[in-house]
Amino acid sequence: MQRVLGARVTVAGRAIGKIEQGLLIYLGVSATDEPEDVSWLVEKIANLRMFDEAGDGETKTTLSIKDIGGSALVISQFTLLADARRGRRPSFSAAAAPAQANELYQRFVQELGGHLPVQTGEFGADMQVSSVNEGPFTLVLEHPNPGGPA
Repeated sequence: MQRVLGARVTVAGRAIGKIEQGLLIYLGVSATDEPEDVSWLVEKIANLRMFDEAGDGETKTTLSIKDIGGSALVISQFTLLADARRGRRPSFSAAAAPAQANELYQRFVQELGGHLPVQTGEFGADMQVSSVNEGPFTLVLEHPNPGGPA
């Protein structure tokens, strides 16, 4: 996920999602991910202090996305599960099957929407994403116990 000043996603030349300040979240779903993992991730993202308090003169991150009234743009991206350690072509065998991935993606969007405004891309579509990364400030979050809740 990236802290952004703004982001948008288009499909076939049509803008389908757009946010101002907030988070651009690329969500990869693995074959071992479960619904409980979604809840953990949503709570972590909604409350993670990634934003600076305006005018405090410090570079500390003291505010969450909820604190600043920010939004999230969530993009499904199975390529995050790529394994390129061997050969010249990445393997995507760790990625969830499309039906499972879409179910958990939709659940993530719905649960995150209970905390803040959420826009989305289109699951499985060829999307064009543009953003203005603030910082830059980019984090990779993974469940602490792959394959199950901690």
